[in-house]
Amino acid sequence: MNDYTWPSIFFSYFFFALCLVLAIFFCVRSAKDGYWSKEGEDIRFQVFEGAPPAPRTQQEELDHATR
Repeated sequence: MNDYTWPSIFFSYFFFALCLVLAIFFCVRSAKDGYWSKEGEDIRFQVFEGAPPAPRTQQEELDHATR
């Protein structure tokens, strides 16, 4: 019978470290993008309070015309 204790411990530490690194990465990325600033929830009010839609770009106009 083989002992799989050490490989499972190494895998679990690797998995926990990977989760930690990804969590830190996404927290730093969201902070850089401004999601944690005072203006971070402004988009919510624009969406739910019926702000006028943004004008279409030329590419969107072409896509819409070819449908």
